[in-house]
Amino acid sequence: MAEKFDICIRGDGMVGRSLALLLARQRLRVGLVTSPTSPREDVRAYSLNSASRDLLTDLRCWPDATHATPVQQMRVWGDDGGFIRFNSDTQQGLTWMVDVPVLEAQLAQAVRFQPEITLLNQAAQAELTVICEGRHSASRAELGVHFETLPYQQHAVAARLECSAAHRGQAFQWFTQGEHGLEILALLPLGGAQGHTVALVWSLPPPRASAMLAATSQDFALALEQASHGVVGHMQLSTERAMWPLQLACAHRWTGRFANGKAWALAGDAAHNIHPLAGLGLNLGLADVAELAQVLTARQGADYWRSVGDTVFLRRYERARKANMAPTWLACDGLQRLFAHPNPTVQLLRNWGMKGFDALSQLKRWIMQQATH
Repeated sequence: MAEKFDICIRGDGMVGRSLALLLARQRLRVGLVTSPTSPREDVRAYSLNSASRDLLTDLRCWPDATHATPVQQMRVWGDDGGFIRFNSDTQQGLTWMVDVPVLEAQLAQAVRFQPEITLLNQAAQAELTVICEGRHSASRAELGVHFETLPYQQHAVAARLECSAAHRGQAFQWFTQGEHGLEILALLPLGGAQGHTVALVWSLPPPRASAMLAATSQDFALALEQASHGVVGHMQLSTERAMWPLQLACAHRWTGRFANGKAWALAGDAAHNIHPLAGLGLNLGLADVAELAQVLTARQGADYWRSVGDTVFLRRYERARKANMAPTWLACDGLQRLFAHPNPTVQLLRNWGMKGFDALSQLKRWIMQQATH
């Protein structure tokens, strides 16, 4: 006899595992569909805000200080002298740079020790199916959900590098106009406050990205040293390089019903994609997790008689997340387009704006509070 589940989660990435752990706490029977393990090394690192940190700490999955590096300062350069500096007011930092493989391993271990979660090789029937399969979700496509996509003329190149100078908890970012268009370079601190390791996210026009992916390790490091003006000294690749296309995307519907009447919902990259320039990707996915878990807790009160797949809960989740994310989408897309604009007058205005903004300490503090909480 097939096992019965309240929730089936398709996708066992960080969003899917976090959601499974939160829902299992509500004594819901959760089936978590696993994916084949990739043989490639994962070189990513995520910038996580305080809300994400609180959620993962509550799940006892927050990495130790070696693998969750606080960002004490962010330094951002424009393409013609524009500059902004953000400083942390506390030792906790503005955000935390978290090593993806370490976080994934801790979530996987927590899932294995949660008796309410069953690992599955394929999807099982449940009152509610949550689709966390990522940007290329097969389930979303099968449901016929329109995934509105706005491709950027950029690919992200990611890697890890060892540097001759310590990063001292600083994150660095440059917006520059290259031969083929806008280039956004980010060097993010890893390995603890005094570490010498940085995670690279280099958003480049496709021809330039392909050339950097094909370059020798020595040529790649040299190009990176030049682009970063040597702020962390000499650099040496310590991992393989990865590359993927960048886009802004959002599903038109985040919730609905299968032909059999059972409910489904989208979460994480299956529901939305955003440019990595603000480091918000996983934070938005974990915010989906927190919101969905919160609306389902209503069953413990006056709505105890409702199913976890009740339309009341699902509409509440979709409305809340779309409303919360709309300003973020507009801001990140607007910033990317502002720096991608080739007009010299626009270039002058954006760099003038950066210089003026850097002098407004109260406004900077408010902006960082909105972005990091």
